[in-house]
Amino acid sequence: MRTHRVTRVLIAGATGYVGGHLAPELLQRGLHVRCLARDPSRAALPARAEVVQGDVLHERTLAPALEDIDVAYYLVHSMGGGHGAFAQRDRDGAQAFARTASAAGVRRIVYLGGLEGGDSEHLRSREEVARILAAAVPDTVHARAAMVIGAGSASFLILRHLVERLPVMICPRWIDTRTQPIAIRDVVAALATLAIEDAPSEVQLGGADVLSYREMMRRFAAAAGRRAPLVVPVPVLTPRLSSYWLGLVTPVDTGVARPLVQGLSAEMLVRAAPPAGINDAPLGFNDAVREALAEDPPG
Repeated sequence: MRTHRVTRVLIAGATGYVGGHLAPELLQRGLHVRCLARDPSRAALPARAEVVQGDVLHERTLAPALEDIDVAYYLVHSMGGGHGAFAQRDRDGAQAFARTASAAGVRRIVYLGGLEGGDSEHLRSREEVARILAAAVPDTVHARAAMVIGAGSASFLILRHLVERLPVMICPRWIDTRTQPIAIRDVVAALATLAIEDAPSEVQLGGADVLSYREMMRRFAAAAGRRAPLVVPVPVLTPRLSSYWLGLVTPVDTGVARPLVQGLSAEMLVRAAPPAGINDAPLGFNDAVREALAEDPPG
């Protein structure tokens, strides 16, 4: 792959879980990192990062943040709210960011979305965001990933608390849906590489293992030294009911859980391997879980 000279990057979504890991990785690679935050005084970001005030839903705040930027990361996803509300916020934010990035002469946008396979409002919204960004900045790279294994990932928090809190679970059919979870370290390394290397418009990222949710719960229990829960599948459990149930037994808000659950009915797997040099040797699920538990030990 050909390496491009990149010196200044912006992370929109820097205070989120992935963005918070990406900033120090980019700094370590010698880049100037500017982080967009709604309230810089409350943003827990590396001291060497430049933190600027801004909000993708307030377009006038974006021009100063994107000035002199080579590559911009867009890691913003709206979750929760009423039916369709998060999709509209995603659309508005992406359009404002895309317009401003184009006007500022940003060379590339790197966007993190989901692997193809599911058909939910949540996943459709992410696809729309990718199209909006690419229409404004043609060298946009749509990085796709399924469940991120890390202490602060909402999907991983659901998995963790189901195993830790419930000895018996009544689960819908998605318990046997296969997916390809990826460790936070591998997502971050791939995203950092995508700033400086040639890349196609779409890059699919996955871990070393393809597993069902049932198998992930069993393996998590073994890694955490717990007994695997007894799973009782039921033929019908709607995403709405599933999200209410998850809201009762996990710390993930029902409004966040619902769009996540909607995406669990179809397989989300890597269908096309990424280019050489990007995610070449990802961690397996067991090692990824051990790293996540070490990152945030059970309390």
